[in-house]
Amino acid sequence: MKQKLAFTALTLMLWVTFSGFSTKLTTVSQITAEWQRAKEYTKEYLDAMPEDGVNFKPTPEVRSFAEQMLHLANANYNFASGATGKTNPMQGKKMETMEEFKTKAGLTKAVMDSYDFVIDGVKGLSDAQLAENVKMGPREMSREMMLAKAFEHQTHHRGQTTIYIRMKGIKPPNEKLF
Repeated sequence: MKQKLAFTALTLMLWVTFSGFSTKLTTVSQITAEWQRAKEYTKEYLDAMPEDGVNFKPTPEVRSFAEQMLHLANANYNFASGATGKTNPMQGKKMETMEEFKTKAGLTKAVMDSYDFVIDGVKGLSDAQLAENVKMGPREMSREMMLAKAFEHQTHHRGQTTIYIRMKGIKPPNEKLF
């Protein structure tokens, strides 16, 4: 009896997973709140790094603190543009190399503007639109998934800068999950 019950439960799980049946996992409101939290957390990282650390590189082969943050910002624009359909104001620009973003003030503004672009774009979507598929290069995925990939990307690169801050002798901001 237990084996039959377990098999039935497994069959139902597989059917739900592969049948196209889905339950909406997130809403525009939830996604907006998460991006706002991420923006505030990233701002804490930018604030923690002193001006003389903005262009710091742990080794010559890796991105500087500013380049990590600008890479994050550039990707925020690219992913959000793809997910929301809004025109990317940084299209064709490599933010990592733009001199106006190599100061703490310029860097902070550039990164915060990228979060505002994501947040404003998400607010322009409906919950139903989150399930629509969009293309990013050769990949096709839902708007919701593209925004999740963007969120993962910014988390990864912000996390990398933790080491940069520590190497400058500064305690990085505490984790901000909620």
